[in-house]
Amino acid sequence: MRKIIVVAGATASGKSAFALRLAQDLGGAVISADSMQIYRHLNVGTAKATEIERASVPHYLIDIAEPDAEFSVAAFKECADDAISDALARGLIPIVAGGTGLYIDALLYNMSFSGACKNSEVRERLQAEAAIGLDALYTRLAALDPVSAARIHANDAKRIVRALEIIETTGEPVKSDERIPRYDFLGFCMTLPREVLYKRINNRVDSMIEGGLEREVADVTAKTGFGCQSMQAIGYKEFKAYFEGLATLEETKELIKKNTRNYAKRQITWFKKTPLIPLYPDDWDECVRLAREFLNF
Repeated sequence: MRKIIVVAGATASGKSAFALRLAQDLGGAVISADSMQIYRHLNVGTAKATEIERASVPHYLIDIAEPDAEFSVAAFKECADDAISDALARGLIPIVAGGTGLYIDALLYNMSFSGACKNSEVRERLQAEAAIGLDALYTRLAALDPVSAARIHANDAKRIVRALEIIETTGEPVKSDERIPRYDFLGFCMTLPREVLYKRINNRVDSMIEGGLEREVADVTAKTGFGCQSMQAIGYKEFKAYFEGLATLEETKELIKKNTRNYAKRQITWFKKTPLIPLYPDDWDECVRLAREFLNF
């Protein structure tokens, strides 16, 4: 079974910088597991690796789709498999880095789901509710099944409805069967005290605003509008009200901070169920030791 290293964690936790450093140390390549870094022209708001960083270490799955393109978990899995094969063929250690938990799980495991019963009446009622207001349904799902809510995007009506359909029909959340590993992997999860993480998130949003995020969103939406998948990302969707004159820039910035903190909470919940070693900023030496031991260096 092919060996890979995974560096996961919440947004702004420092996972990308850590993965880059690890790739430089081990002779590796970074494979992005970020559902928004796949899009071209979304640079400021997705905190992509810089051109200098990408020149120092090969990076995969960044800038592979136009902003108006749809991109699924299945597409990511296929692209990531190809990237891993290419990196290994070049004698590089694949280091998967990102915070999109569903992408990482889909790459690491073959998963099937039991209890996937159908109830057309319930589904149609939930779909009607979703058409009126999806936020209320997502809040309901988060209360009834926080694990599923953590892995489902707040704008993914189909999957929100499906999860609630199963809960209402069976009386309990969907349960995944035993997960079968697709790779031999060593996984780390960047871990910070909550107050430290939130401060880093707030500072990052401030830097993004100062770095031209408003102009980036304006340039992309001038061609795509806010209806496409890429513009549902945190840091982008919040500008819709601002451009419509319904919110100030300061209000928009604070909403991005709030939504990002809430997203970080869901990421932390998600990664608790994946066998990852907690990784703290001062753990570099131990991380490298474990990685070299795992790779038989």
